[in-house]
Amino acid sequence: MPRIVRAHQHDTVDAICHRTFGRIAGLVEQVLELNPGLAEFGPVLPQGTPVALPDAVSQQPRRTRSVQLWD
Repeated sequence: MPRIVRAHQHDTVDAICHRTFGRIAGLVEQVLELNPGLAEFGPVLPQGTPVALPDAVSQQPRRTRSVQLWD
């Protein structure tokens, strides 16, 4: 069962994710998928908006391939 938190005044989905889990790549996208219609509020959520957070979040950062411009 997902954990439910409420948005603070002037809160964003990114701020809620960072406050709750720290920096984890792809977490905002997971939260938006878990909360259909949340993006319709715009970047700043109304105070008290319930936001469901995923149960288990992988602490493994996603690795990206490095690109070197010069050898």
